[in-house]
Amino acid sequence: MPKNITIFTTNTCAYCVMVKKWLGAKGYNFEEVNIDQQPERQKDAYELSGQLAVPVTVVTKEDDTREVIVGYNLARLAPAVS
Repeated sequence: MPKNITIFTTNTCAYCVMVKKWLGAKGYNFEEVNIDQQPERQKDAYELSGQLAVPVTVVTKEDDTREVIVGYNLARLAPAVS
């Protein structure tokens, strides 16, 4: 079980909605950082992912390692949260 999940989103991102729905359906809690509402956080998402695309999902594990998943990528997201 991950210690923390953070998703960087925007208001117009359909893939962001899909990631949030998938995590919610699996029973995972997450923090959402909407960079339209918090533009100062965009640099955080970019520094983590190296991209300006959203969603950027950051899964922090119990040992404090992080996995950063860009986009709606269940092939990477599912094992990251399990």
